[in-house]
Amino acid sequence: MHTTVMTPIQALQKYFGYSEFRHQQEAIIQHILNGQDVLTLMPTGGGKSLCYQLPAMLMDGLTIVISPLIALMKDQVDSLNVNGIPAAFLNSTQSPDEQQHITDQLKKNKIKLLYLAPERLFGQGSNLIAFLKSLPVCLIAIDEAHCISQWGHDFRPEYLMLAGLKREFPKIPVIALTATADNLTRKDILEKLDLRNPAEFVSSFNRANITYRVLPKKNSFNQLLAFLDARKEDSGIIYCLSRKSTEELAGDLKSEGFLAEAYHAGMDNATKARNQEAFLRDDVKIIVATIAFGMGINKSNVRYVVHVDLPKNIEGYYQETGRAGRDGLPSDALLLYSYADANKLQRFARIEGNEDQSAIMLKKLDDMVKYCQLQTCRRLYLMRYFDEDFSDNCGSCDICLSEFDKFDATLIAQKALSAVFRLNERFGSNYVIDFLRGSRSEKIRDEHKQLKTYGIGADISKPEWHRYLRELVTLGYLSTTDDAYPVLKLTGKSNSVLKGQEKVELIASQTTEERQQEAIPYEAGLLSELRLTRRDIAINQNVPAYIILSDAALMEMATYLPQTLDELRLVSGFGEIKLARYGREFLTPIKNYCIKHGLSSRIKQKSIRRERKVQRESPNGKLRSSDTKIETFNLYRSGKTVSEIAAERGLAATTIEGHLSYFVQMGEIDVLEFVKEEKIPVIKDAIESYGYERLSPLKEVLGDNYSYGEIRAVIGWMNRNIN
Repeated sequence: MHTTVMTPIQALQKYFGYSEFRHQQEAIIQHILNGQDVLTLMPTGGGKSLCYQLPAMLMDGLTIVISPLIALMKDQVDSLNVNGIPAAFLNSTQSPDEQQHITDQLKKNKIKLLYLAPERLFGQGSNLIAFLKSLPVCLIAIDEAHCISQWGHDFRPEYLMLAGLKREFPKIPVIALTATADNLTRKDILEKLDLRNPAEFVSSFNRANITYRVLPKKNSFNQLLAFLDARKEDSGIIYCLSRKSTEELAGDLKSEGFLAEAYHAGMDNATKARNQEAFLRDDVKIIVATIAFGMGINKSNVRYVVHVDLPKNIEGYYQETGRAGRDGLPSDALLLYSYADANKLQRFARIEGNEDQSAIMLKKLDDMVKYCQLQTCRRLYLMRYFDEDFSDNCGSCDICLSEFDKFDATLIAQKALSAVFRLNERFGSNYVIDFLRGSRSEKIRDEHKQLKTYGIGADISKPEWHRYLRELVTLGYLSTTDDAYPVLKLTGKSNSVLKGQEKVELIASQTTEERQQEAIPYEAGLLSELRLTRRDIAINQNVPAYIILSDAALMEMATYLPQTLDELRLVSGFGEIKLARYGREFLTPIKNYCIKHGLSSRIKQKSIRRERKVQRESPNGKLRSSDTKIETFNLYRSGKTVSEIAAERGLAATTIEGHLSYFVQMGEIDVLEFVKEEKIPVIKDAIESYGYERLSPLKEVLGDNYSYGEIRAVIGWMNRNIN
């Protein structure tokens, strides 16, 4: 199907400036080159676009890309053209003359990728299909493929038109791509697109560089200001539920001196385009938006995403948070949660006349609420939601970064379990809480008001009761039914608590420890100069700055100080075209800075050809959760220190230590590589005396001569002996 002699890895370096593939890109690309249909699930920022852009350059003919948003098309086309790849789009923003010019280019086979909206293909009176069938189409890519499913979180009816693609192009391979789709949605995508024996690739959903945090919403504007004060120079997206609140919040932020604009579907197209363009070009640092903003936005240097209102489902939340840190650098996701938001969304989740879909939407909302009320690792919850194993605490969410104070809550647990028992396990948490608090509401049945358990929890607030019930479910003392209106049930563990045979401890409060993350050793002054150089080039080229080079590439240059074009070639993102076009412009400030400060190239410190990552796959092609640990393990075996690995991967040093202690437990690393032999008995004695659930007390007992890394390593070693 393709006649070029260039290999995929050669094309990757030539056009995109990378020396190795990520996730399962290589296998996906090979399937396409073999003429097979493919369904790809890959996290936002994981490199989905490359899965069809690279084969497009290796195959003879035209690749058609179906995309839902005009902004995405322009962004992708600009990025491809900067890389020397001939691409174009056809949409309603263009004049007839512009569209005719592109049509002429297509007839002359001068375009490799053509971006289209779905309605453009099959809209009433459109003859585009007939025209495309006259061209040498070699591949069709359908981006944001979850939009075709009514069970997905962003159903778009116009996507249903794409069901006719296989009929019109029966011999052309199709790749469907999405960042978020549960099993039901994936099945729907395959059926509606009529893909032929498709290979399914599900990459790890873990975005290791994002730190997830949830705060109880209390005076949300002040909470937001406290978060933003430390991030004034960073780009970020703030999501609100209503159009009105986006405009009000953007105005309030502007009055506080922030460069912010609003974005929602009710704005006129010119205002939306202007605000989005200002954000993409870094003229505006903050976009305050409804979920109408962001699908397909490829801005790589978004450092944070804030939800000031509760998202409707995990899929949407995951996709929206995934717009942060696409360049791989550390980024933040903050969610402000209130129980009132959950109640409000329940009303919107119900779809009149469609009980089945209402039940699905309510269940998705309940899963979102559970995420907000977790007392266990948030990343673990997200991974398991997407059917991915993740057996370890992540070390980079607010739960894993916190120390929890617990209290004896046996009496509280007994009251809750007794209420569920007295109510015959037939009611949900709202009714049980009202019953416990002695509510005089008419919805509490008269016969229930006569029970002696009625009102025994009046001294505890409703939000506290909700938190306690969620924790009792997490700990296994209660369970909930899996339907639209979850009912509380007793479990096998309930009886011993009711009889006073088992003590229950719940969380009273938490104090967050600061992450001790090693700073990347870059030259801050040079980084500022490189940003100015990039900005000038971007203005001259009339494209957003991140399309010229990512922040991660600037950081590499400011760290390794390349002095020649050959050295610059080793910086990620410099393909042949970009090296030829912009290489000397970036080398000038680097050389001048090095002369001024007496510095020389550090490029030899950069791992030129990293050890190939171990690819572990389960039978269905899904990456196992330990991929991130394997990457750490490979870097450690290549001779890098913990701090070097943390800097390279953009993770906390504590996270890296956790990864390596896992391999101590597995017997892959000798504990003596981390801990001197004479220290082991002392650490072991402390662990046996105090337990290893919390590291801070152990560190306090052991003193300054013992590090957290040593303690973690011994815990891993002890668990290996137990197993």
